[in-house]
Amino acid sequence: MSSTENVTAAGAERQTHGFQAEVRELLKLMIHSLYSHREIFLRELISNASDANDRLRFAAIGEPALLAEDPELEIRIEADPAAGTLSITDNGIGMTREDAVANLGTIARSGTAEFFRSLSGDQQKDSQLIGQFGVGFYSAFIVADRVEVLSRKAGLPAQSGVRWESSADGEFAVETVTRPQRGTTVTLHLKPDAKEFADPFRLRALIRRYSDHIAFPVRMRKEGEASLEYEAVNQAKALWTRPRTEITDEEYREFYQHLAHDFTDPLAWSHNRVEGKREYTSLLYIPGRAPFDLWQRDAAHGLKLYVRRVFIMDDADQFLPLYLRFIRGVVDSSDLPLNVSRELLQQEPEVEAIRSGLAKRVLDMLTKLAKDEPEKYAAFWKEFGSVLKEGVGQDAANRPALLQLLRFASTHEAGNEPAVSLAQYVERMKPGQDRIYYVIAESAAAARASPSIERLTRSGLEVLLLSERIDEWLMGQIVGEVEGFPGKRFKDAARGDLELGTLESEADRKRHEEELKESKSLLKRVKDAVGDRVLEVRVSTRLTDSPACLVLGEHDLGAGMRRILAAAGQSVPESKPVLELNVGHPLVKHLDALADTGRFKELSLILYDQAQLAEGGQLGNAAEFVQRLNRLLVELAAPQPAP
Repeated sequence: MSSTENVTAAGAERQTHGFQAEVRELLKLMIHSLYSHREIFLRELISNASDANDRLRFAAIGEPALLAEDPELEIRIEADPAAGTLSITDNGIGMTREDAVANLGTIARSGTAEFFRSLSGDQQKDSQLIGQFGVGFYSAFIVADRVEVLSRKAGLPAQSGVRWESSADGEFAVETVTRPQRGTTVTLHLKPDAKEFADPFRLRALIRRYSDHIAFPVRMRKEGEASLEYEAVNQAKALWTRPRTEITDEEYREFYQHLAHDFTDPLAWSHNRVEGKREYTSLLYIPGRAPFDLWQRDAAHGLKLYVRRVFIMDDADQFLPLYLRFIRGVVDSSDLPLNVSRELLQQEPEVEAIRSGLAKRVLDMLTKLAKDEPEKYAAFWKEFGSVLKEGVGQDAANRPALLQLLRFASTHEAGNEPAVSLAQYVERMKPGQDRIYYVIAESAAAARASPSIERLTRSGLEVLLLSERIDEWLMGQIVGEVEGFPGKRFKDAARGDLELGTLESEADRKRHEEELKESKSLLKRVKDAVGDRVLEVRVSTRLTDSPACLVLGEHDLGAGMRRILAAAGQSVPESKPVLELNVGHPLVKHLDALADTGRFKELSLILYDQAQLAEGGQLGNAAEFVQRLNRLLVELAAPQPAP
């Protein structure tokens, strides 16, 4: 690769374009706000250069001629302190004029709006978003008031080169030039307060700190010499190919930040080499925070795939199940063909074996994190717990391990943070208890206040509090005995019978039978009053403090799932709840005393509506409820006749 740039105009008209609106906002942010991590621009530009080299090496598998003119892939850094310029040059895949306009003039990726919504005005936090949203090139404007890009696509003639430049003033100019070298040079004209980045000693330190793991040599002129000789500043050896004993924790963290474009540290990582029937090396990371597109299931995700150290593709999603889409890392196989494509990966028997091994390794990593560093695992669960729950239904082979990793809020804990494991719950179960009780509501606080669990909590039975949209689906996947917990089954406290079994005393059973006998006429009158709103009215075994609650059938859809289906335009099967009454409650006793008055129906309907509201449901006719309640309040407020 030549050390100098020989570029001439190729006769094409110079054109000026306006930046995409989001890019203009981004440049303003770069110029005026982000100073806490100014040196990040160098890592981003070197990473881009490394990606360009990787892509050329992959393209050359099918077209070896692309590498013929300059077979040694590398990255060169040129600094000119006197001129205040810094250049990063690769001899990789390069760009055409059209590529330059498309790639450097727009943020060609979904999520731009999310990027700007995430900005907080905190310089430290905002600067960390740069790589997360795929806008690393624009970080050059943190330190440069003008950026020039010269490029030529590999395999095209010298006359097809392109020059792109901008001063971050809302526009950029593009012209066709003659460029002898393939690849790309990014030249930064540094701001007066950023001249430190033209200092070779400072650059060498930053390269060793941020880019030592880059798989291509990053070369600079030899120190103290005016010759054209260059030397590699980094180790230029793929980190995952080195023995674990030779890699420091700091190097692992730096590689993660390069790989994930994330400026926070990972929670944990696993570096492993498998030998024998199949051979591959993996380096997997658990991020410390969720990416902005975590819930876009069709967004790009997956591992970087290498075959015998040759880069094949980004985001190879075939190597991990979808519920582990947050994992970042590298897999390097010795068995896959070099010309493998996404379509061929679907058919490769080796892929399924690697996928199974990597999924188990991730779950082992999480299990170890939960056991040894519970605070870190709590941070992981807050970011990724909802995604991990998907695996319970998707990955039957690993379901026992996934169940052990689930965390719940619970009536045993004062707060509403999910901190209780199933193992902890089972350990605290009462003698004779074989049900793991839970309740689902809009929030953990609402679940804790649910009338359906009053008797359970008063009896000292722990109840898991579920409040995420996925939870009803999750519990529907665990039918029968809970894997890993022999003899234990989940029980929704708001469905069917409580199934207390031996936990219910003989005295409680007799009291309930007596209440049933004494309340038959009341139950019938209440059913007549509320009509077909409910399937039946019965005496409750759940309630101790509330007058009424609604109970679903064992196989009925919950309110949350019904809302999700309705929002998706799907038909929702009709079902009616059971209205349970606490016949010992003063309000229900008062209702019974009103049996022969016109207020009986009014109060019955108010109890029904209150039961709906207590469970987070929506009233069929809120105006009627308000009118009924107002009439009752007026009667209560009216002067009472003297005795």
